[in-house]
Amino acid sequence: MLVEQNAHMALSIAHRAYVLETGEVVLQGPAKELAENPEVRKAYLGE
Repeated sequence: MLVEQNAHMALSIAHRAYVLETGEVVLQGPAKELAENPEVRKAYLGE
């Protein structure tokens, strides 16, 4: 398990990822899919 603020790094090495907002899981799935998700990219990856 890895808990990390650097989303780019975390998603690049993880197999599975969970996105938490105020302590609740709001998204989960394969890290590659989350890294390509437009919502995740905008909110967490600054793109």
